[in-house]
Amino acid sequence: MTPLMPRLYLIRHGQASADWSGHSDPPLAPAGHQQAQVMAQEMAPLGPLPLFSSPLARTLETAEALARAWATTPTIEPRVGEIPSPEGMALTERLEWLREIAGQRWPELAPELQQWRHSLLETLTSIQADTVIVSHFIAINTATGAAIGDDRVVHFAPGYCSITILEVTPDGLQLIERGAEAQTKVL
Repeated sequence: MTPLMPRLYLIRHGQASADWSGHSDPPLAPAGHQQAQVMAQEMAPLGPLPLFSSPLARTLETAEALARAWATTPTIEPRVGEIPSPEGMALTERLEWLREIAGQRWPELAPELQQWRHSLLETLTSIQADTVIVSHFIAINTATGAAIGDDRVVHFAPGYCSITILEVTPDGLQLIERGAEAQTKVL
């Protein structure tokens, strides 16, 4: 009998109230709260499942919609958080930095960013049960890229509250379904 492979439901946070260059940790915008409610209604029949969230406000608020539906509390997991910008970088410089790295491949990036990627993937592949993870644009791209063997930092544009489904296999991650795509103002 083949063992069941855990499914990971990677959910991008809802629309934030500010962009990456305007606030270090913005909460959700009103539209983001609505997106989170729609996502929670769609996901509710699958659970309750373990629920992980990046520690940032926009992901926690997105996860809270599903946590209410399942009467649970999300586990805060920093390793599924936002890609770290260089220490000491001004907020106004972050957006240009992100645009620059988005067009590159992981082997071209600084060792600390490759370590972030490794930690994220190690965290995801260690999950042993179906789990929902509320995370970020680059983190979801990182996971799906690993699943399909694409080392580009960005290869698709997951929309707000989109649901990307991966399976954890003995060989790593396998893409089951990409989340809905949308235009992004960042990239």
